Amino acid sequence: MVRQVKSPIELTDAFHANGLKVTPQRQLIFRLMHDNTMHPTAETLFSDASTQMPGISLRTVYQTLTDLAAMGELRLIDVGAGAVRFDPNVDDHHHVVCELCGDVRDVYVADSQNLSIDGLDGFAIDSTSILFHGSCAKCA
Repeated sequence: MVRQVKSPIELTDAFHANGLKVTPQRQLIFRLMHDNTMHPTAETLFSDASTQMPGISLRTVYQTLTDLAAMGELRLIDVGAGAVRFDPNVDDHHHVVCELCGDVRDVYVADSQNLSIDGLDGFAIDSTSILFHGSCAKCA
């Protein structure tokens, strides 16, 4: 499957197109999120960003991630383990989470939009998110 992840330059252009200010701090966050398959939390990104740019604020990280999510440039993922995680892969995919180490990975479920679901009683589904729980290869 092809991951639809925008480059830091494309995210900079998207911010400009939405009238948002692009700062060196935000550009760093764009770079840290690009092709990031670890589904980091804001706190993890803050820690990584702080090593490269001391003085960056957690608020800046949260605001940038919130802006990216509002623009549809990343997805917020709740895997039931506390903090929300961020995923720059916005294509149609799902996730597997290791119950032991907390590792989260992308998985693709063929034809997931056509699942047969009983008991909806008129409920209109806008999107599907499947989360598989288990043990990763390292922990198994």
